[in-house]
Amino acid sequence: MSAPTVEAVRAELGNVIDPEIRRPITELNMVRSVEVGDGGEVVVGVDLTTAGCPLKDTITRDVTTVVGKMPGVSGVRVDMGVMTDEQRKDLRTMLRGGVAEPVIPFAQPGSLTRVYAVTSGKGGVGKSSVTANLAAAMAADGLKVGVVDADIYGFSIPRMLGVEHPPTKVDDMILPPVAKDVKVISIGMFTQNGRPVVWRGPMLHRALQQFLADVFWGDLDVLLLDLPPGTGDVAISVAQMLPTSEILVVTTPQVAAAEVAQRAGVIAEQTHQHVVGVVENMSWLEQPDGSRLELFGTGGGERVSTELGRTLGYQVPLLAQVPLEQSLREAGDTGVPLVLRDTDSPAAQALRGVARSLSHRARGLAGRSLGISPVGR
Repeated sequence: MSAPTVEAVRAELGNVIDPEIRRPITELNMVRSVEVGDGGEVVVGVDLTTAGCPLKDTITRDVTTVVGKMPGVSGVRVDMGVMTDEQRKDLRTMLRGGVAEPVIPFAQPGSLTRVYAVTSGKGGVGKSSVTANLAAAMAADGLKVGVVDADIYGFSIPRMLGVEHPPTKVDDMILPPVAKDVKVISIGMFTQNGRPVVWRGPMLHRALQQFLADVFWGDLDVLLLDLPPGTGDVAISVAQMLPTSEILVVTTPQVAAAEVAQRAGVIAEQTHQHVVGVVENMSWLEQPDGSRLELFGTGGGERVSTELGRTLGYQVPLLAQVPLEQSLREAGDTGVPLVLRDTDSPAAQALRGVARSLSHRARGLAGRSLGISPVGR
């Protein structure tokens, strides 16, 4: 059997997807050269974005596998190199859609990405657990999902989603790591283990701006932001940078938590955002006999839903009551969200229901161009 042509090998390399950017390596101009020997030995030259690319072995394996399956190929060798400054510049411009300078893509009029800011009145209500599970559930349903861990002081999303690799920097562009098919960025990826972040308000604003503009998110269906509790600097910055973002409020049944969560939702009245709904977490602990132990009381989620609806002037639904389960906590600690680990558990089913409810909501027309222009008579 004769060896394949160089053109055939290049065409086949279009099936190798860069694990960070999620596009074919041929489209990204990463394939430097292809050489085919008389005996079927193929040498593929690949230029990485950076010398320390954490997924170099993955690309090598995928190239070897794809080319090795071609008829007439007796062996494959991958020759790794690094892009020049000019190549990286061209790549950044291409990824930004021909725009050289970074912009927040989700704030552009033509953006179709649904953006949800997950917030709570106080800490400890499971807001990050809800965010991680919603992201994993949406990705499992085939959506392209990104998560911004905007809780700068109390970041926990990387652990909950099992992020294994640091971000890759292409000069001033950041390629976010992918975990459970979700693109993730967090300040925790840029700090030393165990070291706190001690910043004032302007630094928080700048960090969020970089997460939104300097990170290459690609074409997302949904972007989730895990906000810090309360109505401080980050919540205000999100409203300014992402005016079409919607708010999802997380509370527990406890009256004290519900009262504070209500205030976190009422901020939408001042920021002109829409509150998409309320999730009541830790609603009850199911006992072996089937009865429910309501550790944190009852009615908190319904109270927040009713009061927000009355204040904001439109219906704010209670999207789910998520029971308290030990497996939900264990899943967060091990980096495998419950919706992927135990799909039949009541908590996982409740969270999947919320994810599908949010996934099927169309983005509003506010701020979007209709593509029409006036004509003369």
